[in-house]
Amino acid sequence: MAPTAPAPPTAAAPVRRLTVLYDAECSLCTHVRDWLLRQPRLVPLEPVPAGSDEARRRFPGLDHSATLDEVTAVGDAGQVYRGAAAWIVVLWALREHRRLAHRLSTPTGARLARGVVLAAAKWRGAQRRWGGQGYRRAGIDGGGAKRLGEGRRSGDGWVYEPRLGWRYTGPGCDDGTCASR
Repeated sequence: MAPTAPAPPTAAAPVRRLTVLYDAECSLCTHVRDWLLRQPRLVPLEPVPAGSDEARRRFPGLDHSATLDEVTAVGDAGQVYRGAAAWIVVLWALREHRRLAHRLSTPTGARLARGVVLAAAKWRGAQRRWGGQGYRRAGIDGGGAKRLGEGRRSGDGWVYEPRLGWRYTGPGCDDGTCASR
């Protein structure tokens, strides 16, 4: 059973289950969540949307606005991991990635893990800026693009087609000669 509030972590408490709080409106975050669910696990992982009613009910002591800004994992004994530490503990829970987690827990590995988390945060920030207000609006993905079949269309004339990449199709581009992004 999941804890109702994070308890002070104890060094002796083993992690037997992890709840991973992720931004459900971020395309990168949901992609990683889906990837995690396909991985063989040594420790059960349960993804829960950050800031959701479920997350608030389970963990009333957490700063839920902060969980939307950085990945957070909560252990079954109340251990709270944020940012790079959260990614390391999540990798540790995966059968095929535990060795990597141990390497990332070293001082050199921790710098690498922090760099990856910062790169993801930078990408998410760019997606928010590019998507404007659409990032948090229903029907719009983390890139600010509405889904159209296999492709995606943003509100400003850019279209993403998986085989071709991003193309501008705004006014004056009816002949398809506009530059790609």
